[in-house]
Amino acid sequence: MNIDQQKKIFDKQAKKYSKRARKKTPDHRWRQKLLKSASGKILEVSAGAGANFQYYPKDASILAVDLSSAMLQHAEEVAKETDSRVDFLVANVEELDLPANSFDTVVSTLSMCAYPNPERVLRQLATWCKDDGQVLLMEHGVSSNRIFSKLQHVFDPLFKKRVGCHINRDIVKLIESSPLEIVRIENALFDAVHLVWAKPNPTQIK
Repeated sequence: MNIDQQKKIFDKQAKKYSKRARKKTPDHRWRQKLLKSASGKILEVSAGAGANFQYYPKDASILAVDLSSAMLQHAEEVAKETDSRVDFLVANVEELDLPANSFDTVVSTLSMCAYPNPERVLRQLATWCKDDGQVLLMEHGVSSNRIFSKLQHVFDPLFKKRVGCHINRDIVKLIESSPLEIVRIENALFDAVHLVWAKPNPTQIK
């Protein structure tokens, strides 16, 4: 699936995600646990409709990036409602050019499933994060449960077509192979959901 096709899917889903951004959805406790660690100058990639804004510190300065302008239109409304200080940028994260070592906290929640090249994005996150900063990830991927993982592999083409994401990526392996060092990790739902606290590994960033 190319970027234009993905954008159309996400634009179409924007209104639905906007409603979720204003509610305590089932993943509320995971977002709250992960993002209470966020601080300073924050970069959030694939920010969607702003579901994370309610969990950031009130004094945080946030740059929210997303491919979908429709998503960010809703995110702007959520930012006002939550009194969050957010700048918005419509861009394809894979092609985004930001200064290295610029952010105290870099955040990605439920986005690694959608990128055509997640390895590239993880390297970028490590590059944009300050050496003493942190990268916070909440991602879903293939389960350690054999029955569940088989179902994920079977239904992955359908999810890719309808939702614009993959459900059978080995997210932990991708992170371990990236220029990120996992500091802490928690898993849920048969190891299909991962909360990851990480930091850049400068020796692996070129």
